[in-house]
Parts: sequence; structure tokens; C-alpha cells
Amino acid sequence: MLLSGKTALVTGASRGIGRAIAVRLAAEGACVAANYAGNEAAAKETLAAIEAAGGRGLLFRFDVGSATEVDAAVKGILAERGRIDILVNNAGITRDNLLMRLTEEDFDEVVRTNLKGLFLVTKAVSRQMIRQRCGRIVNLSSVVGEMGNAGQSVYAASKAGIIGFTKSMARELASREVTVNAIAPGFITTEMTDRLPEATRKEFAERIPLGRFGAPAEVAELALFLVSDAAAYVTGQVIGINGGMYM
Repeated sequence: MLLSGKTALVTGASRGIGRAIAVRLAAEGACVAANYAGNEAAAKETLAAIEAAGGRGLLFRFDVGSATEVDAAVKGILAERGRIDILVNNAGITRDNLLMRLTEEDFDEVVRTNLKGLFLVTKAVSRQMIRQRCGRIVNLSSVVGEMGNAGQSVYAASKAGIIGFTKSMARELASREVTVNAIAPGFITTEMTDRLPEATRKEFAERIPLGRFGAPAEVAELALFLVSDAAAYVTGQVIGINGGMYM
């Protein structure tokens, strides 16, 4: 298997894209530390899916925006496994609204999870990867971080920030054989998109050259490639998976 013997940490793994990635990496032999913020029932569903795929998983509940909780969790994973080979920064939230209706609290919540969380988890895990002189980091950005979208100014800004962070970390960590890349999904079928009215989903799908939303499993396949040995010469890249919505 592609990831036999490796240890992966996937944040925001209790549902959607995060769950799909966690299950796919586990199916390829990685022991997956699946992070979740509060929904224990959903996290247990992820663990069950990992085990059903023949993999091994560990659940770690922590707030990615808390340095204390992040450091404790990373120490716990290292105590259990001894190393972390793969990090997938997937945890993210959105507070969609027109700018004039957004509050300062909305801004702070999105940035705390999407950017500060990325910073804290990457900082903690990259220390170990530097010591190991190897590692794979994949950050989940978004197509709206590249092209913008009305009603998503704060979310788009946070996802654009992930792109800049990814490129900077790729330069910092390359000498230690640690690659850092970003995935920028378009419209993917998740709980978030399921909440959209049917007419809205149809309208968005018509804007996509391939004519449909993507599936979490398709994003997971791209993540698998980026964390595998096949992508050893790929770093600092932002790879879109959006059906041609943004080119």
C-alpha cells in the first residue's frame, strides 16, 4: 500500500472532505489521527469508516485555534506513534454574508479556525518533520480564495491566506525534504452545499464546465497523490479541483 507504516494527522476529519481524506489515507496503510472539534458522534462515524476500509484510526478532540490544545494533541500522537509523516490541514468554517451584515465576531471566528488553526498545527507538526527530515503537508484552500465570491469575503480572504502560507512554508521546509502544497476545491457535495436551495445548486452547477459538483472522494484522491512518494518533487503548488469552474 502507498502509505504503509506512515502516520497522518487530518484536522476537521469528522465529516465531508476531511472524513473522505482520512478514510482514503487509512485504506492505503496510514494510521490516521482524526481530529474533531466537538461532534463526537460524527467523529466516531469517521473512525468506523476507517476501520471498515481496513485501516487504523485514532480520534483526537482539540480546538485547532488553541495553541495549548494543539501542542498537547501533537505530543499525544507522537507518544502513541513516534512520528508524524503526513499533515492535512482541513479544519475550516464559514460565516457567509454580505460585508455590511458581517460582524467582527464573524471575522474573528473564521480567521481563528481557518488561518490561526493552520498556523498552530503546522508549526507544531513541522517541528517533528524537520527532525525526521521528511514529511508531507497538504492545506485545504478553496476556489473562492483564488477567484473571490460575493457573500464570502471573509471566508475567501482566509482561504487566500492559506495559499500565501503554503508557498512560504514550502520554501522554508524544502531543505528538510518536507513538501507543502494546497488543494483548492470548487463546489463539492458536502453538508455545507447540501444546505443550499435546489435552485441555487442548479445555478452553480450550470457555471461549471463539467456540469456537476465534485465528490469528497475525488478530493481525497488528489490528497492521496500529494502525500505519496509519487509527489516527492511537487511543492509550493495550489492545485484546483473544481470541474473547470476556475482556470
